[in-house]
Amino acid sequence: MSDKKFAVIGGGSWATAIVKMLTENLEEVGWYMRSEMVKAHIQSQGHNPNYLSAVEFHPEQLRLTNDLNEAVRYADVLIFVVPSAFLQTELEKLEESLKGKIVFSAIKGIVPETGLIVGEHFYNTYDIPYENIGVITGPCHAEEVALERLSYLTIACADEKKAKLVGNNLSSEYIKTKISDDIIGTEYAAVLKNIYAIAAGIAHGLGYGDNFQSVLMSNAIREMRKFIKRVHRMKRNINNSAYLGDLLVTGYSVFSRNRMFGNMIGKGYTVKSAMMEMSMVAEGYYAAKSAHLLSEKSEKKVRTPIIDAVYNILYEGKNPKKVFKKLSEKLD
Repeated sequence: MSDKKFAVIGGGSWATAIVKMLTENLEEVGWYMRSEMVKAHIQSQGHNPNYLSAVEFHPEQLRLTNDLNEAVRYADVLIFVVPSAFLQTELEKLEESLKGKIVFSAIKGIVPETGLIVGEHFYNTYDIPYENIGVITGPCHAEEVALERLSYLTIACADEKKAKLVGNNLSSEYIKTKISDDIIGTEYAAVLKNIYAIAAGIAHGLGYGDNFQSVLMSNAIREMRKFIKRVHRMKRNINNSAYLGDLLVTGYSVFSRNRMFGNMIGKGYTVKSAMMEMSMVAEGYYAAKSAHLLSEKSEKKVRTPIIDAVYNILYEGKNPKKVFKKLSEKLD
C-alpha cells in the first residue's frame, strides 16, 4: 500500500493544511480546487492566496487541477475536504467511478441532501464499502498546522491497514496520529462539536463567563455521548481526544470559526450578516439543523437541550438571551 497516490479535494484552510501534511511524506500530492485563479497562484507563487497563505509549497510537488475527474483518475486515496453543504454539488461533476478508491472524509458536517454524515453518504449513494471509507478528525486546527505546532489527529477506518496508511502519510514531527475503528462515532463527534462550539460562542457573545462555559462544555460531552450512542452503539471512550479533545479545542480556541460565528450571533448579528462577515463556512450552522431533525425523527428521542437551543436561535429566530436563560436552567 505504500505506493498509493493521494489527492485532496478542496481548496480551503483545512484542505491546505492536509496538503501540507502530505507533502512532508510524499513526492507528489494531487490537489483539486474549483478556482482557476487560486490554482494559477499556487503554481506561480507557491502558496494559497486565500487560506493559510504563510504555508509555502513546492509547486513541482503538487499535481494541481480544477477537474475533479482528473483528480479521481490520478489518486488511489481521495481525501474530501469541501464543506458538507456543497459536497453533493461537487460530486455531481463526477464521471469517473469511485469503485476501488479509498475515500477519506475530513469534512465535519452532514450532507443536507441526504441527512447523512459523509461516510454514510458515500456508502449509501456511491456503494463504497465501509472498509474503503475513513474519517480524519482532530483535535487539530489548520492554523496550528500551518505554524507547525504539535497537533493530534484521529484516523478512523474499519480496515486498520488503510487507517495506518493514511495516518503514516499525515504524520510528522509536529503531527501525531492515532488509529480508531469507530468511523461513525468519530464522524458524528466531529459534526456535533461544531454545534457546541457555536453554543460556546453565543454564550461568550452574551457575556457569560468561564464558569458557565465549563458547565456548558461538561453538559455538551454528555449530550454528545447520548446522541452518538443512539445512532451507533459500540464500546467507545467519549473522553478520548477524538471526542472530548476535539470538542474542547473547537469550543475554546480563537481559531474556531464556529465559536466565532456563535460569538457574533450572541453579540446581535443576524445569521445572514454573520455569514457575510466570515470568509469561511461555519459547518455547525448546517449541522444544527440536521442534528435537530435527526433527533426529532428518532423513535427514542434523545434529550439534546444544547442542540435544540442553537437550532432555535439559528433557524427559528428565537432571541439568544432568552433561549440561553432557559438553557442555563436545564444544565447541571
